[in-house]
Amino acid sequence: MHMKLKNRINLYTTVLFIILLIFINGSIYFSFSKMMLQKELERTMDEAARAVKGINQTETPVPPKELLQAYVPINGMLQMVKSDGKRGAGVVVPEQQSLRDTPVKFYQKEVNEIVEMNGIPHAFVSMPIVWNDGEVVAMQLTESLKTTADMLAMLKIILIAVTVIATVPVIISSRLLGNFITRPITSMIITMSEIIESSRFKRISLPKESKDELYQMGRTFNRMIELLEMNYEKQGRFISNASHELKTPLTVIESYASLLKRRGKEQPELFEESVQAIHSEAIRMKDLTEQLLLMARHDEQWKIELEDIRLTPIITELVRSFQKAYQREIKLRIEAEDYVRADQQKLKQLLYILLDNARKYSEDFIEVVILKNKEKVAVEICDRGIGIPPAELEKIFDRFYRVDKARTRQTGGFGLGLALAKEISEATCAELQIESTEGVGTKAKILLLPANPQ
Repeated sequence: MHMKLKNRINLYTTVLFIILLIFINGSIYFSFSKMMLQKELERTMDEAARAVKGINQTETPVPPKELLQAYVPINGMLQMVKSDGKRGAGVVVPEQQSLRDTPVKFYQKEVNEIVEMNGIPHAFVSMPIVWNDGEVVAMQLTESLKTTADMLAMLKIILIAVTVIATVPVIISSRLLGNFITRPITSMIITMSEIIESSRFKRISLPKESKDELYQMGRTFNRMIELLEMNYEKQGRFISNASHELKTPLTVIESYASLLKRRGKEQPELFEESVQAIHSEAIRMKDLTEQLLLMARHDEQWKIELEDIRLTPIITELVRSFQKAYQREIKLRIEAEDYVRADQQKLKQLLYILLDNARKYSEDFIEVVILKNKEKVAVEICDRGIGIPPAELEKIFDRFYRVDKARTRQTGGFGLGLALAKEISEATCAELQIESTEGVGTKAKILLLPANPQ
């Protein structure tokens, strides 16, 4: 059987409080009853001691019954028990005649205890004494504690009534507590149900006067919804842009394939053109797919292997490759020790992306500088191209975002380069910064960890 959290809180709180209240009231009752009975027993012991003293000090001959009559308790019995266990002289008040019917026993030493007779507690005291004929007998004093038992019974009724009465506000307060605790949870459930039904992100309202854990939970929930909404929108844009980027080369391939199918055999020059176009678009699709797969990975899937490496050979080789491949002037300047801690393959990929961007967006020479930046080693790649407007700088790391919206497909870009570079830098504990002035040029700066000291 499933029980709502509110009802569970109500039930558990009420049961726990009732158990606690019963335990406390029970402890009070048993402690108080034990104390009262002990006090009554001590009082009876004092009466017995006075009776023994009085009997021992009696010098003139007095009949046993009259002698005992002087010391009998007002609500009990005083009797002598012989050493053979037989009942001797004794006196009992009229209200307690039933005590004469109780069995007797001789005790050689002093005995005191609370005994129960006919469902009523009695104080019993037995003391050895030399009787008037020189025989050692046990003087036994028994006193009814009915008044004390009645008081304890009344106390028990009062404590039970207090427990029952106290349960009512406990049930009410536990219900209020359950409502208070589950209200934000219920609000979250309703909000999430509305999100599922409407496919629109919503937030819960928060009380401004409260700053407790429930408020923090609601605030965290709203923040989570904001992040989900942001990621959902980014995912939508990503899918839309990826579909668009893949649709174009597929359309080109389909068009040229259809053209080849119709007239490829009759026109050799059309055949060469079509094969070249299909091959070019296939390469573009392969590159785009590889970049999309890279960006779909999480940081822990990058398989980063950090090691101490020297930058100069890596950058020198990369610069030489670019110069030969694109016939571009690239100047390399080394101003600081260039031993760093990085993943060599990922660093090459990061440098390639930034150099490729500099090549695409500028016709002038490119400058690569290795220098010291505080506690880190910096690699700066500077171009003298079109630059980036200030309003666009914060968006350049978004996937599929292009600063130059009218750029032709001849540049071969997908708008994924800087987004991928950003993720590579974060995965390899590097820092990527972009500085740019529109119409002047752009500087891409990579801050790398220095190599571990030997």
